[in-house]
Amino acid sequence: MKEVMAFIRTNKVNRTKEALANAGFPAFSCRPCLGRGKKSLDATVLNYIMEAGELPVSNAGEAFTETARLIPKRFFSLVLDDEQVDLAVKTIINVNQTGNPGDGKIFVIPVQETYKVRTGENIL
Repeated sequence: MKEVMAFIRTNKVNRTKEALANAGFPAFSCRPCLGRGKKSLDATVLNYIMEAGELPVSNAGEAFTETARLIPKRFFSLVLDDEQVDLAVKTIINVNQTGNPGDGKIFVIPVQETYKVRTGENIL
């Protein structure tokens, strides 16, 4: 079994839920979260910094020095059989991909043990 963890834009939640259900994945968790990814360094800004020796006073310059701003996202978690992972990942990507920074990230990790809380039974 594997866990698929996806961080997506908040405005894509309803379409993601619908797409996952339509693809055969009605069981998942979704919760709000705050976070940020790495900001990529534009070549123009990099040249300016190297020539001037300082960051520009602009939105671009602010983006590179702003380390505390967290962006609202949504966190989806699905635990699936190994053979279901590719379809779930493709479904999430198809709904959330805009081609712009901030589309999100998906992580797939192994699940080693699973227990039912009610019975204590190991169900993996």
